[in-house]
Amino acid sequence: MSFQIIRDDITKVSADAIVNTANPKPEYAGGTDYAVYMAAGSDELLKERQKIGDIETGQAAATPSFALDAKYIIHTVGPAWVDGGHGEREAVRSCYENSLRLAKELGCESIAFPLIATGVYGFPKADALQIAVSVFSEFLADTDMEIILVVFDEASFVLSGQLFSGVDAFIDENYVSERLDSEYGLGASAPVAHGNALPDGRRKGGRLFADSLFHPRRKEAARAETGTADFADEEVFDDEACTGAPLMAVSMAMAGAEKAGRSLDDLMAHVSETWQQSLFRLIDEKGYTDTEVYKRANIDRKLFSKIRSNAEYQPKKITAVAFALALKLNLDETRDLLGRAGYALSPSSRFDLIIEYFIEQEVYDTYTINLALFEHKQPLLGV
Repeated sequence: MSFQIIRDDITKVSADAIVNTANPKPEYAGGTDYAVYMAAGSDELLKERQKIGDIETGQAAATPSFALDAKYIIHTVGPAWVDGGHGEREAVRSCYENSLRLAKELGCESIAFPLIATGVYGFPKADALQIAVSVFSEFLADTDMEIILVVFDEASFVLSGQLFSGVDAFIDENYVSERLDSEYGLGASAPVAHGNALPDGRRKGGRLFADSLFHPRRKEAARAETGTADFADEEVFDDEACTGAPLMAVSMAMAGAEKAGRSLDDLMAHVSETWQQSLFRLIDEKGYTDTEVYKRANIDRKLFSKIRSNAEYQPKKITAVAFALALKLNLDETRDLLGRAGYALSPSSRFDLIIEYFIEQEVYDTYTINLALFEHKQPLLGV
């Protein structure tokens, strides 16, 4: 099962359990609590809630869902934010943990959460996100359940902190397409490093503008690692001369082999491997279990079984990236694994740059990375 983030009204989400940020007393007020009562049927739900009585902060209790598209409503009481020094963070963590525990006891296979206590209770949204993702990650490490974090609008989802602010800076520094029109008259629609195009700027039947497309830092690093002179400003390549992303990924891996502590023979020994074969070799070499890897990749167990049974399995790029992160590969290893499926990391893709940023930061947690992808309106890993 998996963790995903969606932008929606939680009362319209289909899940076995819908979590409500509840009033501690058997009555409803504003915010999510009011919306849940109105959508479920206020009179019926209130009668069930009165049977439970008061709920302590951080605790959770369940009622039927009535008109909601769910089996249960799990009511949990969040803390009112004071200053962060009155146990507010611990209480919110307890809300998530106790709601998940209760859902598991009820046999739920899916559960939808709001950002608990971030409405009328005033809990900081960025802190709530960090706590939620931490709890979800720990829970999913040994439990199969689909967890859906539901945010109502863009204003409800704001990331902060040095790690996430660095994503914007990295994209600004390295993103290619937005600079093409002003600097080279190519326009953002120019076919750069997409599909079968090569990561160094070449494309089938096209031209090479390598020096103009890559940030100076990238060019200098490439020259230092490969010992090559400057790229030509403009060269013509035909279809036969370009064999696509897999060859380039392998050649890039070879160029960085010495730096990564691997020999040319090491790389050549695996050059004919399929993506699937390379994936399972890396799992064995790094000493991970299958379960560790597919859970860290945010991949369903059924899909993982399908991959294991088919040596010629062709993954979607997002799946290949998720496994590279689950294996904690460096950039060199990631490019090699992606190349075996016919993919490359492109400086004209915001998704790719976000992935590259987190790998450079040695942050491999897919739940954390999905927060940044969601904020930048990119597809999420593993869902």
